Amino acid sequence: MSLYPLPIRAGCAEPAARPLSESRVRPHRASSGALALFAAVALLASPAFAREAPTSFAPLVKEVAPAVVNVSTTEKVAGGPMMDLPFQDLPEDSPFRQFFKHYFNGPGQGQGESHPMLQHSLGSGFVIDPSGYVVTNNHVVGKATEINVKLSDGTSYKAKLVGRDERTDLALLKIKADHALPAVAWGDSDKAEVGDWVMAVGNPFGLGGTVTAGIVSARGRDLHEGPYDSFIQTDAAINRGNSGGPMFNMDGQVIGINSAIYSPNGGSVGIGFAVPSALAKPVIEQLKEHGSVERGWLGVQIQEVTPDVAESLGLKVSAGALIAKVTKDSPSEAAGLRQGDVITRFNGKDIKELHDLTRVVADTRPGTHAEITVWRDGHETQVSVDVGKMPAKQVAETEEPNSSVAPSASETKVASLGLTLGVLTADSRKELGLDKTVNGALVTDVKDGTVAAEHGLRPGDVIVKVGQAAVDGPKQAAERIEAAKKANQKAVLLLLDRRGNELFLALPFSQA
Repeated sequence: MSLYPLPIRAGCAEPAARPLSESRVRPHRASSGALALFAAVALLASPAFAREAPTSFAPLVKEVAPAVVNVSTTEKVAGGPMMDLPFQDLPEDSPFRQFFKHYFNGPGQGQGESHPMLQHSLGSGFVIDPSGYVVTNNHVVGKATEINVKLSDGTSYKAKLVGRDERTDLALLKIKADHALPAVAWGDSDKAEVGDWVMAVGNPFGLGGTVTAGIVSARGRDLHEGPYDSFIQTDAAINRGNSGGPMFNMDGQVIGINSAIYSPNGGSVGIGFAVPSALAKPVIEQLKEHGSVERGWLGVQIQEVTPDVAESLGLKVSAGALIAKVTKDSPSEAAGLRQGDVITRFNGKDIKELHDLTRVVADTRPGTHAEITVWRDGHETQVSVDVGKMPAKQVAETEEPNSSVAPSASETKVASLGLTLGVLTADSRKELGLDKTVNGALVTDVKDGTVAAEHGLRPGDVIVKVGQAAVDGPKQAAERIEAAKKANQKAVLLLLDRRGNELFLALPFSQA
């Protein structure tokens, strides 16, 4: 199964659009009048039928469709010799060869020449302001050299890119018309419930205004595509070219921007994703006002609080964001946040998952004073922080460690977890790229099928802390792990240094 963004790119191999077999729900006919009456009463009493399904979407379509637009772009991409293009094996006199030659190369470009190519894409968008502001996806406009917007009445305008935001995959365009344009309004995606009806309008496969309907299948989907993933999932048919198009609630308000699908073949299989309006609206407002997005920043690296991590820290529930690292000279360092703290509330808002913290901090204006609740040393602590401005570029590089590490002269076994620990030497530091400030116990071997192996511990990892206490070598690390087991802890929390990157890992004793 693959995740697909949804624009159509001319010249790329795309799955063919297949006709969809029509599925009708026919009412069940009872065999007797009494049975029919019983069935009708049961249906009316059922909570599932508390909200009636619309008899027709036509009135809603007439209201909102004029504000939905087609977005087409042109982008210059690096080309290559004609012999590498798809018509290389066609006969010289083939009409298809002449068509593809003209399409890919343009007139006057011959075989064997290296040249740039024009790549065309099609997507969707919607007018959010009558003065001509159009919302779409960032991946629709990309690095386009030319953007055109076509309205539902057939008129076309060249569009100016006002701003775009890669992190949320949103972009704002501006077109100049001599009259006020039909526009739609934002709705509140936080009020959308699983099972609510939704309608999507867009430009699938370049076919023009197309309407599909379905329900909200899930909320808060994390596709691991970025730090602000919190997609609305729907079974409304969404295909390539729908990118940037609106998802409407039954009041005709935009509660999502259709952005991606899960599919084995690139076509709709009833699993589509939309950026929720609660995330999109403030981003679009900033793009309109400033042309870019300014986000709040704490300066921490965070991890998920798994049940094992919660158990090892004495938390009753596995919720919050575990601080794996505090960035030097950051707002978090200035406020006194510590590695190993679990952030459970930010300015009065509960932090249940990683993305809750990412989103609420990003939405906080830089310079804002915020109150944070953290779980530290077995109890809650309040920390005050002045939120900073997120740096323009944040790059994190990961390097896969070697599958084995040279054995240490002195090794210690931790049988309960399946670990062999050694001493950090000058050679092992050099091999792992660690400086002299890193101290702890070097993992030299992880036994297959053990707790440590199943939870991702690797040779080359360095155990820096056991629980909240630093360790200076393998013997001390082993003693503290065994002490945690004797204290009837269900899991032990380890702070690891993995080739310069620090992370927490909780290992349960119960599975040993």
